Amino acid sequence: MAEYGDIRTGRHRGFVLHAHLVFVTKFRHRVFTGAHLERMEQIMRDICADFETKPAEFNGEAGHVHLLVNFPPKVALSRLVNSLKGVSSRRVRTEFPELARHYYRANKLWSGSYFAGSVDGAPISVLRQYIERQNRPV
Repeated sequence: MAEYGDIRTGRHRGFVLHAHLVFVTKFRHRVFTGAHLERMEQIMRDICADFETKPAEFNGEAGHVHLLVNFPPKVALSRLVNSLKGVSSRRVRTEFPELARHYYRANKLWSGSYFAGSVDGAPISVLRQYIERQNRPV
């Protein structure tokens, strides 16, 4: 059960909705460094703010990222994912032109697929620990 501090409220509702999102790079290239992931986290936090979602945790490795978000019921998760992947891809490829050599064929950063899991069975603290323990590149 969620802690009372996690419950968000609206005009006629109370909710605790979390989703664990995983995005994999196109062709599973291992391209991210620590600097890429730091900027990616800031970009994704900005996008989440536009959707009135709260990113609870972010981390990643050289070829993928994990994001734990707390979102309101009015947000369609597929639209949030579409914005997260599209905007982050454009901004990161613009700000880090060295990434372009990995994607000369596809001009896309992310694979077309993604993982989105509702977080209900495992406590949020366990999932946060899992995401924190990712081997972030230096």
